[in-house]
Amino acid sequence: MRASSSERRPDDGAFEALSLRNGAAVSLGDVPDMNFDSFARWIAGSVRTGCRIAAFFAVARGRLEHRVENNGTHFLYAVLADDATGLLTVARAPVSGKYPSMARAVPALHLFERVIYEKNGILPEGHPWLKPARFENPSGPAAGDMDFYRVDGDEVHEVSVGPIHAGVIECGHFRFQCLGEEVLHLEISLGYHHRGVEKLLAGLSPARIPSLVEVTAGDSTAAHTWACCALLESLTDTPVPPRGHYIRALALELERLACHTGDVGAIAGDVGFLPTSAFCGRLRGDWLNMSAMLCGSRFSRGLLRPGGTNFDVNTILAREMAKKMETILRDVRGATHLIWDSPSVMARLTGIGALTKADAVALGLVGPASRACGLSPDARRSHPLPGLPAPPALCTADTGDVNARTKVRCDEIAASASFCLDALRDLPEGEYRFRPDADETLPLAPERLAAVLIEGWRGEVCHVALTDKGGGLAAYAVVDPSFHNWAGLALAMRGQQISDFPLCNKSFNLSYCGHDL
Repeated sequence: MRASSSERRPDDGAFEALSLRNGAAVSLGDVPDMNFDSFARWIAGSVRTGCRIAAFFAVARGRLEHRVENNGTHFLYAVLADDATGLLTVARAPVSGKYPSMARAVPALHLFERVIYEKNGILPEGHPWLKPARFENPSGPAAGDMDFYRVDGDEVHEVSVGPIHAGVIECGHFRFQCLGEEVLHLEISLGYHHRGVEKLLAGLSPARIPSLVEVTAGDSTAAHTWACCALLESLTDTPVPPRGHYIRALALELERLACHTGDVGAIAGDVGFLPTSAFCGRLRGDWLNMSAMLCGSRFSRGLLRPGGTNFDVNTILAREMAKKMETILRDVRGATHLIWDSPSVMARLTGIGALTKADAVALGLVGPASRACGLSPDARRSHPLPGLPAPPALCTADTGDVNARTKVRCDEIAASASFCLDALRDLPEGEYRFRPDADETLPLAPERLAAVLIEGWRGEVCHVALTDKGGGLAAYAVVDPSFHNWAGLALAMRGQQISDFPLCNKSFNLSYCGHDL
């Protein structure tokens, strides 16, 4: 559904961006084809007035066969989220080989520009820190082979952590510049497990896409798969029954409950507070088992598909889930309240790894990390998909430290559990999937752009798809919330003790694979 059309202004070369609702598809011919100066002014001006960068990517012109007015080998596409109006705005600019970097004016673009340079070979001239982000250029350096920022001084020392870690986790490298115990600068190098997900998605048939998206970032299966399904539904004009919407929302909140509970326990473990750590470790498994009750998978694999869900929740199952949920929530409340009643724990959380609201805005942070700084980006509330129940209560804090990030997590546990209990009680009657016996999706509409935001447990998940003249996928862009937030972790460590890194790291708990793709 198109919310407003673009307005061309040939007298000054300026254009208004195209506006659309979350989950809508628009004609590629309606996307404004700006000159780069207008494009840059639009992005910078929109960000100054409160919009956020949801996606920024390049597409080779040869993959899009519709008529254009300007020359260029590639198009730069920008999708901005306006939380005040609930709209997404999109525009593009043709470029050839290079363009003036916008990262100094809009710091949230710095990592997007680095990825575009690696992936498409388009140089952002004047970029302040043009280093590999995912090491995805086959002719470029190997993963981790790069020069790191160094602080000179006789008493300054360097601490290197990773990329191999003491646990069953993926690879990531952290390089600390320290003066004694104080961290002067932290540089984070990722990309060790780049898989080429976006390229794979653009080459798949629509029926196979959800299975690949499910493993984009395994602990955010429901969020990414929902975004993918909503894209395909908009490009095929496939409706979702109300019951299917409710079951999807239930899966998303169960994913949030499991991850928040596990992370609160891990934060307690990082300060040596074993009661909460032990309890939450067990309770995380209980939430995951609730997802298994829905579909047989603790990570909701196979549950969400275009048109709704593959599994229903009957009256008996809904009653059983609600009863178990009330028991788990009671235990989680008991375990997490121990944190707030312990002065020694509060002393370790308060004031550690603090970010200001201004820093959070400049970096484009999303999710609990942003809401802990007093901001309120939450796609469930500002960009709701049609047909969904009322979203959980908004949970925020204002100190931006580990204490605030932990508090937001605990508050969101209570809000999500309350939402799930209401959803189980009020499940709409009827089908849970449009064309439930169909294994294939309908043909994709040609020459369309669709964009979807889903509020995953880490923050906003964004998927954008473009189709070509024949209805094939010309491009598929995925933005995991970790992509926005890794810079926030690096900044939060400045001036902190290096021994506080595990605590700060866990309060963000970002995804390596969500960044690497």
